[in-house]
Order: sequence, then structure tokens, then C-alpha cells
Amino acid sequence: MLYEVLLVAYLIVALLLIGFVLIQQGKGADMGASFGAGGSNTVFGSSGAGNFMTRTTGILATLFFLISLSLGNLTANREKAADEWDNLEVPVSENSQPATAPATQPANPDVPVSGEQGNNDTESDVPN
Repeated sequence: MLYEVLLVAYLIVALLLIGFVLIQQGKGADMGASFGAGGSNTVFGSSGAGNFMTRTTGILATLFFLISLSLGNLTANREKAADEWDNLEVPVSENSQPATAPATQPANPDVPVSGEQGNNDTESDVPN
């Protein structure tokens, strides 16, 4: 349950981080804004947009990093638990014997059972 929640949060944070990085103006755009190119007509004021965008990008990047570490840790623990479950050995008591298949007689007595030599009187497509 926790893994799925973190995975969804990871996807949302990643998409938001991509969006905020693409929305931000480059550092070279500040030069035109400083000569009166409408810098004060922004939603956040003349200098508020840069601080808000930079701070939000930093927070999203930190969340992205922390969620990545958490998902990696959870994935490693899942694989470790699965490996331990696969390597789990069932203890055998002293009185129990391993299950073996009962020896069965072949339906056709002319066909030799493995390890036995058959008579070579009859022709067969199967080599002995």
C-alpha cells in the first residue's frame, strides 16, 4: 500500500518539477526585465516570481530525491524478502524419508525399463 502511494506521489512530483523548470525564465531574461520590459506586471510582483519559482523548484527537487530514495529502499527490501522466501528450506525430521516415486512396471513388457537391457530380437526405432 505504501509503495503504491509513494509511486503516485513520485509521478506527481516529477510532473510538477518538469512543469516548474519549463515555466521558469532563463538567467539571461533578467537583463531585458531590468530595462523596464514589463517586469513589474507579473502576478507575483517585480521580484516575487523568481523567488517563488526558485523555492518551489527546490522543494520539488528535494521531494523527488527523498521519494526516489524511499522507493529504492522499499524495492530493495521487497527483493530481499522475495529472495529469502525462495531460499527458505523446509526442515526434514529424522524419521521422515524423502518422497520417491513408486517403481512401476511398464505397460508393455517388451519395452525395457531404464537401466535394463532388453532383448535385441525385435527391431525398434529407439536405440538401446
